[in-house]
Amino acid sequence: MGVIIVIYLAIIVLMIASMWTIFSKAGKPGWASIVPIYNLIVLLEIVGKPWWWLLLMLIPIVNIVILIIVWYNLSLSFGKSGGFTVGLILLGIIFLPILAFGDAKYVGPGEQQTN
Repeated sequence: MGVIIVIYLAIIVLMIASMWTIFSKAGKPGWASIVPIYNLIVLLEIVGKPWWWLLLMLIPIVNIVILIIVWYNLSLSFGKSGGFTVGLILLGIIFLPILAFGDAKYVGPGEQQTN
């Protein structure tokens, strides 16, 4: 049981470090990634979506669609493709650290990349 707890805590630390680094790469304060609700507002700023999308995340089923759109725009914001979005959705535990600690650079909100 102790080994499982250690592995679980290691995964949590990895995810926090990854989001902290992603926020920092985007020019936002890293500490914002650990503050509930505020981290979603800052993430929406990073991907270029309005703050009121947070309210859409409270609606069942709609929140899944909104989060997929946010992950897609996060991929675009760091110069990645739609395929990377699939990785973020299905294997976030692997793709978030790749985005954070890899060579990806923040290129601006994702919606600007599609225009």
